[in-house]
Amino acid sequence: MQAKAPLITPVLIAGSIILMLGFAIRASFGVFQIPVAQEFGWARSEFSLAIAIQNLAWGIGQPLFGMLAEKFGDRKAIVAGALMYAAGLVLSAFAVTPGQHQLLAILVGFGIAGTGFGVILAIVGRAAAPEHRSMALGIGTAAGSAGQVFGAPAAEFLMQFMSWQSVFIVFAGVILASLFALPFIRSPRVATRAELEETLGQVLVRAFRDPSYTLIFLGFFSCGYQLAFITAHFPAFVTELCGPIDPGGMLSMIGITTTSALGALSIATIGLFNIVGTITAGWLGKRYTKKYLLAGIYTARTIAAAAFILLPITPTSVLVFSAVMGALWLATVPLTSGLVAHIYGLRYMGTLYGFVFLSHQIGGFLGVWLGGKMYDLNGDYTLVWWIGVGVGAFSALVHLPVRERPMQVQPA
Repeated sequence: MQAKAPLITPVLIAGSIILMLGFAIRASFGVFQIPVAQEFGWARSEFSLAIAIQNLAWGIGQPLFGMLAEKFGDRKAIVAGALMYAAGLVLSAFAVTPGQHQLLAILVGFGIAGTGFGVILAIVGRAAAPEHRSMALGIGTAAGSAGQVFGAPAAEFLMQFMSWQSVFIVFAGVILASLFALPFIRSPRVATRAELEETLGQVLVRAFRDPSYTLIFLGFFSCGYQLAFITAHFPAFVTELCGPIDPGGMLSMIGITTTSALGALSIATIGLFNIVGTITAGWLGKRYTKKYLLAGIYTARTIAAAAFILLPITPTSVLVFSAVMGALWLATVPLTSGLVAHIYGLRYMGTLYGFVFLSHQIGGFLGVWLGGKMYDLNGDYTLVWWIGVGVGAFSALVHLPVRERPMQVQPA
């Protein structure tokens, strides 16, 4: 009798470590919004644009790194990404103009692409046994959330003892340290005979002609918009608009005495609850129709965001919203990547998911940039928040017509 394949493998552990450290750094950038703007006297939109460009570069780089990994090997793609990530952070620490930060954000964004979901989840998906694939993708995605739990608070803590520039340099060392996990990255090229005979160009044409791929692409836009906006602006949003923290309350007892600290805690709370949410999504993705699960997640996000902005913003509402949004935060990632793998196969999963992820990052660019722009024009984030509610409802609807069945491979 053949032994049952394990769920937890060295590849999954190594990939999770790289994702966790990379996303810890990425999730912290919102904490730097106010310190950077105050030091240089910039408008909020200047550093917001740098984060927005970073998100767009990440999206553009994702399919490119997917193709790089599939042509030259996964490890080389990850090393290239880590080096670009570290270089971008170090150089940003010495940047003194908005243009310099925005230009270097391209380097950081490409670095995130090389160490992020597109490359790592493709490795995890190929290495996992079919019966464990959805769950393995959920665990890998949850690792990114685990990084988010401590990334923003770590940045907030370090800035009590050192400048934000020094924190950037520390983070550059952290991403390079993630390469110690690289020897365990060994992913088999799992594919059918027909998939192996099909070229990358053929599979891209096949996918781009398929209406379902277009719907998945469009649906992922709102995910990027909402997540990037909240990551970049929610700490500042909470700092400025949240009601006061009770000096004798539980938050004060654990050291959260300012709304600034609460803003960092909100990002950590999102990450903490997302660990459960993404693993649950991976488990559900094996048992239920992925497109309906995605539609349900986007509907729940829409309701949560609308309720939060309509109700008074208090420390309690901030933490409740963070917990709810956290449970839904990256739950879309294992389902979307799993849907791409299920319909189009594993051979070029990294590239195909990379193009879908580009839509996510276009949304991320607009969410971050509009957040800063509308804040400078109106003095608040209300309009940008309601746009996020609208695009969330749109994504819930566009997933419903997706045809969730494997597409027949065309002969070469």
